[in-house]
Amino acid sequence: MVLNSLDKMIQLQKNTANIRNICVLAHVDHGKTTLADCLISSNGIISSRLAGKLRYMDSREDEQIRGITMKSSAISLHYATGNEEYLINLIDSPGHVDFSSEVSTAVRICDGCIIVVDAVEGVCPQINALTGTLFTSKVLEERAERETESQVNPNSEQGEQVYDWSTGLEDTDDSHLYFSPEQGNVVFTSAIDGWGFGIEHFARIYSQKIGIKKEVLMKTLWGDYYINMKAKKIMKGDQAKGKKPLFVQLILENIWSLYDAVLKKDKDKIDKIVTSLGLKIGAREARHSDPKVQINAICSQWLPISHAVLAMVCQKLPSPLDITAERVERLMCTGSQTFDSFPPETQALKAAFMKCGSEDTAPVIIFVSKMFAVDAKALPQNKPRPLTQEEIAQRRERARQRHAEKLAAAQGQAPLEPTQDGSAIETCPKGEEPRGDEQQVESMTPKPVLQEENNQESFIAFARVFSGVARRGKKIFVLGPKYSPLEFLRRVPLGFSAPPDGLPQVPHMAYCALENLYLLMGRELEYLEEVPPGNVLGIGGLQDFVLKSATLCSLPSCPPFIPLNFEATPIVRVAVEPKHPSEMPQLVKGMKLLNQADPCVQILIQETGEHVLVTAGEVHLQRCLDDLKERFAKIHISVSEPIIPFRETITKPPKVDMVNEEIGKQQKVAVIHQMKEDQSKIPEGIQVDSDGLITITTPNKLATLSVRAMPLPEEVTQILEENSDLIRSMEQLTSSLNEGENTHMIHQKTQEKIWEFKGKLEQHLTGRRWRNIVDQIWSFGPRKCGPNILVNKSEDFQNSVWTGPADKASKEASRYRDLGNSIVSGFQLATLSGPMCEEPLMGVCFVLEKWDLSKFEEQGASDLAKEGQEENETCSGGNENQELQDGCSEAFEKRTSQKGESPLTDCYGPFSGQLIATMKEACRYALQVKPQRLMAAMYTCDIMATGDVLGRVYAVLSKREGRVLQEEMKEGTDMFIIKAVLPVAESFGFADEIRKRTSGLASPQLVFSHWEIIPSDPFWVPTTEEEYLHFGEKADSENQARKYMNAVRKRKGLYVEEKIVEHAEKQRTLSKNK
Repeated sequence: MVLNSLDKMIQLQKNTANIRNICVLAHVDHGKTTLADCLISSNGIISSRLAGKLRYMDSREDEQIRGITMKSSAISLHYATGNEEYLINLIDSPGHVDFSSEVSTAVRICDGCIIVVDAVEGVCPQINALTGTLFTSKVLEERAERETESQVNPNSEQGEQVYDWSTGLEDTDDSHLYFSPEQGNVVFTSAIDGWGFGIEHFARIYSQKIGIKKEVLMKTLWGDYYINMKAKKIMKGDQAKGKKPLFVQLILENIWSLYDAVLKKDKDKIDKIVTSLGLKIGAREARHSDPKVQINAICSQWLPISHAVLAMVCQKLPSPLDITAERVERLMCTGSQTFDSFPPETQALKAAFMKCGSEDTAPVIIFVSKMFAVDAKALPQNKPRPLTQEEIAQRRERARQRHAEKLAAAQGQAPLEPTQDGSAIETCPKGEEPRGDEQQVESMTPKPVLQEENNQESFIAFARVFSGVARRGKKIFVLGPKYSPLEFLRRVPLGFSAPPDGLPQVPHMAYCALENLYLLMGRELEYLEEVPPGNVLGIGGLQDFVLKSATLCSLPSCPPFIPLNFEATPIVRVAVEPKHPSEMPQLVKGMKLLNQADPCVQILIQETGEHVLVTAGEVHLQRCLDDLKERFAKIHISVSEPIIPFRETITKPPKVDMVNEEIGKQQKVAVIHQMKEDQSKIPEGIQVDSDGLITITTPNKLATLSVRAMPLPEEVTQILEENSDLIRSMEQLTSSLNEGENTHMIHQKTQEKIWEFKGKLEQHLTGRRWRNIVDQIWSFGPRKCGPNILVNKSEDFQNSVWTGPADKASKEASRYRDLGNSIVSGFQLATLSGPMCEEPLMGVCFVLEKWDLSKFEEQGASDLAKEGQEENETCSGGNENQELQDGCSEAFEKRTSQKGESPLTDCYGPFSGQLIATMKEACRYALQVKPQRLMAAMYTCDIMATGDVLGRVYAVLSKREGRVLQEEMKEGTDMFIIKAVLPVAESFGFADEIRKRTSGLASPQLVFSHWEIIPSDPFWVPTTEEEYLHFGEKADSENQARKYMNAVRKRKGLYVEEKIVEHAEKQRTLSKNK
């Protein structure tokens, strides 16, 4: 056990080759923090007796109460083996799916990880999700070895329980990537009992005892092998011959016999084992009544867990110097960019990444993965310094004098004794304690922070140095996630010599100094002057420059790192308000701080003025609300019911009705009533064709639009959602082309991805209805990057997202292009809030069939004729000159608005505004004539439960509209793994209910998965005789879609068609008839 000084740690930080940055990943409750405790105790930071009970890395109160980790926190450990000394920066991460964003922040600044798998439960869904995330984000390199370590249940009597290791990384062909004990990247441990071993340890022992080569034992100690003691040979096929595998015979039976002796309190056998192993057990542990204490005392000396795990980390994981070119390029390329598209100055930084140099000339590159809040009192500069010997002597003297005064006062005397400096201490009046010495101590302890600031939260950046040396006071550029080095180089001339303070303003770039640098030691922070490359550190003073994550670089040509990808999507939203309205400023300030402190939370102010908190799940929401109340806002707040998100869509007309009868064959009994209702939705003056084409005219009767709505295939909606970033960059390209900027480079590098995206759409949009649709896509929505499309089939004006406006500079095209933006804006508004309950649309294609502006042109021509023949000739003859046409149309608009003669602006406002409103109405009516459906957000729900509580699990799922997808039994256990989907709307309180109903034997993991159409029609009423017979005249069985729709409409203050007394004949009197 080695307790290291700060100087030792600073010295170790300078040797980059011997640094290992690792994080601990696992499913919830598999023992990450317990393992971390064991590793920390090996450095003497905590007692080995408290390892596993203290949970040192869980510094929050709610973490200790709930027993789960909620944030990732780092600690630096020293490990010595032979002549080599290593610095291991260990990051403990949460396992609960709600806090997977914290895992992403930890993974980004690490070079490898330890994956902890419980030997009883095996590889759980969260592990698969985590390793999937790591592989896709290339955070762990393909050539870096992974590790797995397990907590073996000491009371298990079956060796088969440890055979879950064969399930490694199934999807790769590279044998060196598999988890395999023979490769040395797996250790078997019990963190709670403090032991751990790799098979290499036993192979070394048995090679001397049995006389078989160590290399042979390394390959055969794990697997289907047994030993023939007579022939002293290792044979294959143990199970076929009923023999014990080598792993059980040579390793597990020794551990089991130790457990057996201790649990049965067989003192002679214990003494024999201790003597044969050459261990020394203290008298306290030997006499202790708890067998766990004895096991821990023996095993921690025989097979120390810290040695097994840390030795494997140092051998198998890469140092910061081993960073690969692929990872560097991946980190530097955001969105649809490629490394080759960067300017030469940016590409030159790749060498600095690879070298990880600490010279003064090396550029300083630091990535901040998150900001975390600490109490200002916990900062090293605010802690009271240790007292000197003289101060201790003075304090002792004052305490002695005070004791003498109390004795004298008790005897009725109060003499004034002179102190060392000759002054006299007066006795205090009765009931008051002397305060002199506390005030003097305070004066001796310098306090740079003011008293009122002591209660504030201070933000520390959780970061890693990738290149150069981070020094305190060094000036550095802070690059936000949207910063572009191309933009900087465009604004600043090549080889600029101006000081950084004098540079022109560049978006998403700031310039500041590194105020304070800290060594992260779990709950403690240590002050540092400089941090060499490859190390994890905390940086103070960046709260005004960094929101959640940022890239710090001494050169502005560095691109920002690729944003963190979070597994859990923020989906649970609540509105918050202060109990006392006068405290609103504190709430707003507190929410800003919470937004900065949590990587996953989102803070919104809705159009209604509500302050909304968007979180990843119920546990995450509870933690955010606690932080807001107790740390950031420090006020009482009221929290609304969860705001459930929905989407609106349309479907193909159903072929069967609600009683599975083919539509059109039955006798209709309420058709007239139904048809009247349908017609009442559409106001007069709007034409509706039989196939759902809506024709609508602007209020001034100058333009006519014909719009049809069609449902998109599910695959297309999915493709649009997956490519939202690409659609956004296409929109930026189009806008920059329209502004006339030179974007040839950007266009070239994204072109390939755009054509691939277009090819996918064409592949899925086939058939007569979708012919040439992809080429005619005009816009995506809502917010120009959503899963709905606007298709322009108008012959007068051709515009496409793929090619931009038509190149012909004709008079008509010019006018159409000016008004085309109004049509797109109307489409964006329509897709942002649908007609059912003002929720966004999803999977809808609006086709603009016809766009008639002939009356508008006639009106324009007659107005221009009044102005004079000359202007008319100039405008109509300017077909070749683009600018002249624009000028003409602008002049026409201006004149009409100034004169106020035309009804164009007099009654109805500007024509562009009328087009927006008309297009929005047309889209809404086009939706209403088709079968409308609500789409609900769905969670995937993974539940592990034993067979005897399966029925209760199913009962809870069916009660909450859940649907079981599959159920399988885990091999070698009595556990079932149930995969189900559950609507987010029904998920609140689900985890608590399932735990109560199953007495804690089943625990669900909920992750947002997809949007799913609710099959029932929210506007359905019975129309056929069969439906009347089945559902009754009132059809009062619960309609799930209508229930959701009305709940959202109520919350938004929209009209809800509800009767206070719905069925009068069904009312009952409460008292019995006498």
